[in-house]
Amino acid sequence: MTVSSRLRELGVSLPAVAAPVAAYVPAVRWGDQVFTSGQLPFVDGSLPTTGKVGAAVAAEDATALARQCALNAIAAAAQLLGSVDRIERVVKVTGFVASDPGFTGQPAVINGASEVLGAVFGDAGAHARSAVGVASLPLDAPVEVEVVFGVSAE
Repeated sequence: MTVSSRLRELGVSLPAVAAPVAAYVPAVRWGDQVFTSGQLPFVDGSLPTTGKVGAAVAAEDATALARQCALNAIAAAAQLLGSVDRIERVVKVTGFVASDPGFTGQPAVINGASEVLGAVFGDAGAHARSAVGVASLPLDAPVEVEVVFGVSAE
């Protein structure tokens, strides 16, 4: 099964690639890997919510935002490669959660990204991961996710 057919089966449409908010590109290929820049949970060009998780943003909402970040990362890689079907596997996920000082549920929040990647890529979606709490993120986003993908030859 191809990645594009799996996305259709799941009823998932990839979003448009978000424009960078600073001096970088959304994704870079090096050899057989694509490294995405940190993806914010943009939906139609804007953040659906802002603030710290555990204060202004509920953990459950942040989990959904992490899912959106992962879809944005897939979209960035697919645009770079010319096709989502050139992505063969997920190698590494790094998730950042803008956290209220007492919030310690970062791994559960980043599960939103990990779970959608698993649903889309199946066994090839199993990945190494870090989930990190941070004081703040760009544009006051609650979550940011970057992904390293393994890709097929050209």
